[in-house]
Amino acid sequence: MINEEKVKVMNKLAMYEKGEGRKYLPVSKYYRSDYIGLALIKNFFLVTIGYILVLVGVGAYFSEYLLNNIHKMNLIALGTAVLVGYVAALVVFSVLTYIQYSVKYHRAKKSVKGYYAELSKLSRIYEREEKKSAGRGMSGGHRK
Repeated sequence: MINEEKVKVMNKLAMYEKGEGRKYLPVSKYYRSDYIGLALIKNFFLVTIGYILVLVGVGAYFSEYLLNNIHKMNLIALGTAVLVGYVAALVVFSVLTYIQYSVKYHRAKKSVKGYYAELSKLSRIYEREEKKSAGRGMSGGHRK
């Protein structure tokens, strides 16, 4: 006999795994600090690459001016401005990344908590079925 309650719970679990669970279940495997730490490391590399690309683009755009006036420029001040700009961009994007991934982690944990509650419910259904079948004696085979 088919247990309707078990089928409903299994269907709900499968729907979650195919929908929301695809983005939330992998997140739930990490500790909060590890998840955010990995995001911040990735952010560091992406900001660095992006800042270098922006500097190259600005340098290419102003290349004629730079070549004509490089001997008149204070290169230490220019280097300091570039470094301060990099640190400022890194701090801003790191704070934004921290906030974004903290919220994402919190949402994932909240969502997965419901998923695990449904799994516990399914486990209890299986335990009830095992007790019922154990109470009936052995099915099939021969008895001693």
